[in-house]
Amino acid sequence: MSIAIQNLTKYYGEQKAVNNISFDVKSGEIVGFIGPNGAGKSTTMKIITGYISQFEGTVQVDGLDVRSQALEVKKNIGYLPEHNPLYVEMYVREYLEFMARSYGLVKPFKPAIDAVIEQTGLQAEQHKKIGALSKGYRQRVGLAAVLIHNPKVLILDEPTTGLDPNQILEIRNLIAEVGREKTILLSTHIMQEVEAICNRVIIINKGHIVANDKAELIKQQANEQHTTLLVEFLENTTREVLQAIDEVENAMCVSENQWLIKPQNNADIRKNVFDFAVKNSLTVISMQLQEKTLEEAFQQLTMNK
Repeated sequence: MSIAIQNLTKYYGEQKAVNNISFDVKSGEIVGFIGPNGAGKSTTMKIITGYISQFEGTVQVDGLDVRSQALEVKKNIGYLPEHNPLYVEMYVREYLEFMARSYGLVKPFKPAIDAVIEQTGLQAEQHKKIGALSKGYRQRVGLAAVLIHNPKVLILDEPTTGLDPNQILEIRNLIAEVGREKTILLSTHIMQEVEAICNRVIIINKGHIVANDKAELIKQQANEQHTTLLVEFLENTTREVLQAIDEVENAMCVSENQWLIKPQNNADIRKNVFDFAVKNSLTVISMQLQEKTLEEAFQQLTMNK
């Protein structure tokens, strides 16, 4: 395993930020690590990278313990925190050389700097001051900095926060490209990002892991717990009429002649609705089960718990 966490617990004073969690990330995986604000994501990531220490439990990166072998662990990790720390008065190449020196790379630094500049698409910006760059390009500089020492594992905490849609797509594509050769643990609030590039999703809530699976399976489990039927009729009808159907709990009009019908106890009510429509001279134009999105599954797993 590239990352192996067992029974990890972290307190801040009396507050238990991370509560006895265990998970692993296999070599070559891109894993989405998501949860509400304050759920324990950033704390866990900081423990993995050795920035803070755990209260209990073990964390290993590429077989190395983050407590007893902290320096070796940091050599194998590239960490981009949520607020990308950059020296804005430095030039891009100057900053990357500074990072190369910090990681103890052997001279000459030029081949490593040229490689990450090409990898992150910074060729046109490499001779500019960091402070003159757009936020999207600053994120690229941050990614170049964490790649400069060619780490095996990347820990990326909200790498697309504050970016516009075009910048988000650019950084997302860059992460997917880098992920072909690295193991990545990625924190984000953008569910489309998770579905687009992550092999697996871990959801944390109030310090507990509440889901750890492929996005499609998490959505499937959410749909099994609650199913809604979207039905369009040719004729007008009313909420009171539809709620008279066997095993229907509620009905809501979403547009003209189109209704969301919620069943009782997650029953499959398609036959009930069809038979009722025939009996009452209603023409069914379309009928489909409404599948939950990953965002809705996330809300179901993390709200009011």
